[in-house]
Amino acid sequence: MTSEATPFDRVLTSLRSVQFRPEMCVEEGPAPQRLAPHAVALTAEFIEDDEELASGRFVLLHDPDGVEAWKGHFRVVVFIKAVLEPDVAADPLLTGVGWTWLEEALEAQGGERTALGGTVTRVLSESFGALGDRDISGMIEIRASWTPLTDPADMGREATAWAAALSQAAGLLPIPPGVAVLAPHRRSS
Repeated sequence: MTSEATPFDRVLTSLRSVQFRPEMCVEEGPAPQRLAPHAVALTAEFIEDDEELASGRFVLLHDPDGVEAWKGHFRVVVFIKAVLEPDVAADPLLTGVGWTWLEEALEAQGGERTALGGTVTRVLSESFGALGDRDISGMIEIRASWTPLTDPADMGREATAWAAALSQAAGLLPIPPGVAVLAPHRRSS
């Protein structure tokens, strides 16, 4: 007797089949336990020359009974943080551009979603006094959540969109359509 895969089992299969960029180190990590009966989390980072360019977290929550505030049974929550050149971080249009990275990444993956919302924060830090010799630094942080209205077996597209937005924040050029990603770096816990 074989048991049928649950919707959350299908989500896990879909997420674990995503082929991330080779520059991105992705790990499956601990997910929040109190937000939903089922959850999975991925963390990612781009490191170049021992310097972290960007990092992020992708969480997919599932409540088989649905949640009114989510307007569905699933909820995706993402976080993206990237180091930027100070002149880029100082640009007052950066927050809108950062949000566009996420919207365009979601649109490129297709599928329906609802209740998309979030914040984009730009940070420009300058040190003074005893710390005055430090360089000016810039950063962007994107926090967002949405409810995917797709088959659980297609939830990998949500993680793919998050990874694309994270890649843009890191300053990496998009991978052209039709180009295969051959060597994903993924570690499961």
